[in-house]
Amino acid sequence: MQIFKRYFWQETSINISMMMLGLLAMFSFFDLIQELDSLGQGNYGITQMLVFVLLSVPGHIYDVVPVAVLVGMMYSLGTLARNSELVVMRVSGLSLLNIGWILVKVGMLFTALTFFVGELITPISEKMAQRMRVQATDSVIAQDFKSGLWVKDGKSFVNVETVLPDASLLNVRIYEFDENFKLRSISVAKKGVFEDERWDLSEVTQTKFNTFKKIEQNNIQTQIFNKANWKSLIRPELLNVLLVAPEKMSVWNLYAFIQHLQANKQKTTRYDVALWSKMIYPLACMVMVILALPFGFLQQRSGGTSAKLFIGVMLGVTYQIMNRVFIHLGVLNDWPPLMSAITPTILFLIAGLSMLFMIERR
Repeated sequence: MQIFKRYFWQETSINISMMMLGLLAMFSFFDLIQELDSLGQGNYGITQMLVFVLLSVPGHIYDVVPVAVLVGMMYSLGTLARNSELVVMRVSGLSLLNIGWILVKVGMLFTALTFFVGELITPISEKMAQRMRVQATDSVIAQDFKSGLWVKDGKSFVNVETVLPDASLLNVRIYEFDENFKLRSISVAKKGVFEDERWDLSEVTQTKFNTFKKIEQNNIQTQIFNKANWKSLIRPELLNVLLVAPEKMSVWNLYAFIQHLQANKQKTTRYDVALWSKMIYPLACMVMVILALPFGFLQQRSGGTSAKLFIGVMLGVTYQIMNRVFIHLGVLNDWPPLMSAITPTILFLIAGLSMLFMIERR
């Protein structure tokens, strides 16, 4: 049994790694082609472009590992089947369940790799890549509105015209309301820097509105400060959502951002779906193993190794498309986040188990 385990691990892990390297090379090439349009903007030269592409590799690893597991596993099993090695193994007393368990352990290894890269490497590398690109091209972080970024912070609404790559803020406006949603004050700051658990604002102009029952008693006071402190629930970590797509943020940062939105009674569906996807997606590696296993026991007249390789690529692409489609449909239709994240994986698992059941009965 140990000999079979080592043989399966060697054959499958090498082929999966080769498939992964091939997919990474292809995606990196596409990134390189896309970045040529930005070449020459500001200080964005060849070196910066290559560094950006290199820092984007961990994000692609997270995306392609399940597909690489499926294609590499199908190629390995197809090769073993063509050489009649799987038949010999089964005649020697190795059951389909034994083979499946050995291969699922290989899938567990790549599941751990996907989780490790997605949680510890991709969020950091993606943030570094985007910050480096923004700084080199002399641009700012994209905002949803022409007026800049709008964030709700308790009873206040905060407008930031520009968020710099180092998470410092330019042209900050803080609109503070009371319990009855009447405007109490407007604070305008030239710049804000986060230090010692607070924002240090500079060149601050604060206008207070003291409103009484009679209109003629309204009182407006304006004060100017060179420096001021602003304590807020808004932290630089929350602003990472502007640099890194939710699907590439870490689970902890997603959870913190969701808590912030919930505290301010804002919609969290987009980030809830991304959070569940982050937790479900690594398990796709084991599902891909189960899906690939039946193809190793198909008759050779049903298709050679090249045909199985093509089928594997198409199934992998189909899974990625379904994953994206269900995520967007879940956000648009307010589906339960867990259902949106897990449905494609469950469908592929059912398909794999069904084919295994038919092969075992045959």
